[in-house]
Amino acid sequence: MRYEGQIYRPPGEWRSYLLQCTVGCSHNKCTFCGMYKTKKFHVRPMKEIIEDIAMAREYYGPNNVDKVFLCDGDAIVMRQAHLLQILEALYAAFPRLRQVTVYAGTRSTMTKSQEQLIELRQAGLTRAYLGVESGWDDLLKKVNKGVTSEQMLQAAALLKNAGIDLWVTVILGLAGPGEPSKKHVEETIKVLNRMQANHVSCLSYMPEPNSPMYQDVREGRFQMITPREYLEETRALVAGLNYGPFHFTSNHASNYLPLKGTLPDDREKFLQMIDDALGGKQRIRSEQYRAL
Repeated sequence: MRYEGQIYRPPGEWRSYLLQCTVGCSHNKCTFCGMYKTKKFHVRPMKEIIEDIAMAREYYGPNNVDKVFLCDGDAIVMRQAHLLQILEALYAAFPRLRQVTVYAGTRSTMTKSQEQLIELRQAGLTRAYLGVESGWDDLLKKVNKGVTSEQMLQAAALLKNAGIDLWVTVILGLAGPGEPSKKHVEETIKVLNRMQANHVSCLSYMPEPNSPMYQDVREGRFQMITPREYLEETRALVAGLNYGPFHFTSNHASNYLPLKGTLPDDREKFLQMIDDALGGKQRIRSEQYRAL
């Protein structure tokens, strides 16, 4: 396959064919993120994208691809006609295709009307990953997310109302320790309870060398949370999310305590696991095995 620069995907897309439609991220200013800092955002020529689909069919075979992820960050920002053309070509090339997913930035999603998102869902766009990171507007501004919690709620509603499976991510430890940690989780719980995503996935903040926050950590301007504070943030989140059922994971390689299941059904089990870890009865992932 032809890729420009390093490619990133959600953990759940490890079995998916990765089709690069855009290069980089249309916002690319979040201080915690180093994924696309070496790329200048642009949309790949449609001719190349369609050629890549044909190459993938020849390489994998028509019946061996059932999942596709549209890279890079924010492919949903593409022109409607081009996205529809890509979806049509994918489903024609792979008869057993059942899932096409995409990162969906808040602003990019809001460039689409409700009718356009419904059209994309009908054409086969099944899931969108929305990076919430935090529900605390002061923190969102501090990390230069570029949107408010209310805007994220609006984008999420557009995706859900279109019938697109909504998967959101939250970054534990993004506010640092102490009172900011508590405020980060409290406000995130409020937003997630209003948003009611089908899936909530938690990562833990780890400094990336290409990101501005990396320098803040190195030079002492930002303090990382401790493993105990990570567990406390996780516990508050699990206890505070009051809708459901929905899929909940904190089993990313960056997390100290892997959790995967359904809330509210698995709430008590998760809380017990967290309490055992806080009390030293449950082992947590050591630093050498944590990664992004």
